[in-house]
Amino acid sequence: WRTVLAPAECSYVLGNPPFVGKQFMSTEQKADMALICGRVKGSGVLDFVTGWYFKAAEYSAGTAIRCAFVSTNSISQGEQPGILWRELFGRYRMKIHFAHRTFAWESEARGKAHVHVVIIGFGGSDIPTKWLYDYDHDPANPACAPAANINPYLVEGGDIVLPKRTSPLCAVPEISFGSMPNDGGHLLLSNQDKVWLICVEPGVAKFIRPYLGSEEFINGIERWCLWLEGISAGRLRTMSVVMQRLERVRQHRLKSSRHTTKQLSTAPSMFAENRQPQSRYLAIPKTSSVGRRYIPMAFLKPEVIANTELFTIPGADDFHFGVLTSAMHMAWVKQVAGRLKSDPRYSAGLVYNNYPWPEAPTPAQRSAVEKAAQRVLAARVECGDGRHGFLPVRTKSIASTLADLYHPTAMPPALTAAHTALDKAVDRCYRSEAFPSDRARVEHLFALYEKLTAPLAPSVTTRRKRAKAQP
Repeated sequence: WRTVLAPAECSYVLGNPPFVGKQFMSTEQKADMALICGRVKGSGVLDFVTGWYFKAAEYSAGTAIRCAFVSTNSISQGEQPGILWRELFGRYRMKIHFAHRTFAWESEARGKAHVHVVIIGFGGSDIPTKWLYDYDHDPANPACAPAANINPYLVEGGDIVLPKRTSPLCAVPEISFGSMPNDGGHLLLSNQDKVWLICVEPGVAKFIRPYLGSEEFINGIERWCLWLEGISAGRLRTMSVVMQRLERVRQHRLKSSRHTTKQLSTAPSMFAENRQPQSRYLAIPKTSSVGRRYIPMAFLKPEVIANTELFTIPGADDFHFGVLTSAMHMAWVKQVAGRLKSDPRYSAGLVYNNYPWPEAPTPAQRSAVEKAAQRVLAARVECGDGRHGFLPVRTKSIASTLADLYHPTAMPPALTAAHTALDKAVDRCYRSEAFPSDRARVEHLFALYEKLTAPLAPSVTTRRKRAKAQP
């Protein structure tokens, strides 16, 4: 760029770069990205449009040049903001000057297809007042508001990027992935497989467990697995059909190119990675529909096996459930989580472990959240059924799945009212006045995050000790 026009002669760099996600790049485009940002840690997940950000930052660093690009909104969500702006802030000293938050872009080049985009203005010099444009209430006429500073997630806040944490920021139970079979499908059973196997091997019935990922959990799909923890070798050898399945598991693992998987061939009756909780746990689906107001979550018995498409939180109580299934947490998820197509993709490292929980809720505030959470669960019982242990009892002749209960149009009024009451109870744990919008919630959460991660903030260990000492 410098050979075309010297930076001293340039005032603005602006444009509408190609909208190409990492998985859709051509070989040439991947080579371009490797050339421009290959040295940046984690750059392999970045969209093609970020190449223009790196080029513009390098070109304009230390000058008064103003830059702005129309971009896929994915660069302000999930992993990408941290990877992109850690480099732009650190190496090039860029500042965000203005931002148009997510809006629908009608592109004639795509046959008038709608894509969701942002516009980010930035440069190597600071300006006293930044501007945020929000399209939530009127897509044709965005609301414009001044901001002291704009962060990479396009809300008012400091120049911070969220790391992938291995443990929670606050004193709350640890979150874990579900278990992974790595079995070639031979430990897994459909309804038909289950019925047939019990017919030919009646003794196997007590070793068959419900097996759930996001899809099964939300849509009430029955799926099963062989869970052979604790079975004796003698008993196992009496089950010839099960032994045939285990031999296929063994062969599948032996064929792997990974040494650790080959080693697992010596224990074909076990899941490759067993992270199953030993007590009741809160289950969170990794992927949920963008149309739902809330990610459906539920408490499950330890007998229900969670696979890697479900997160598990053993030790979670009604207060934790209430906060996580509230509008406050959902605002954080929508801002911070990555996407699968347009659906939010929950994560442990970015979403849960970075979430700023209420600092010091009073016993009355905690009790209000717990009671409101219990009303949400009770409303589900009234409107739903008991399949997979989501709900205690079946109460309707026509079963309702979590997908039914949380459908944006079909959501029962009683459940909607219970969630609205829960939202208010959780909001009051953060501040006394109501939040006018999700953006206000997110800005409050980022301010709290900055406070909790400031150098003088108490350590996580100290905060956990304080939390245990609370009545």
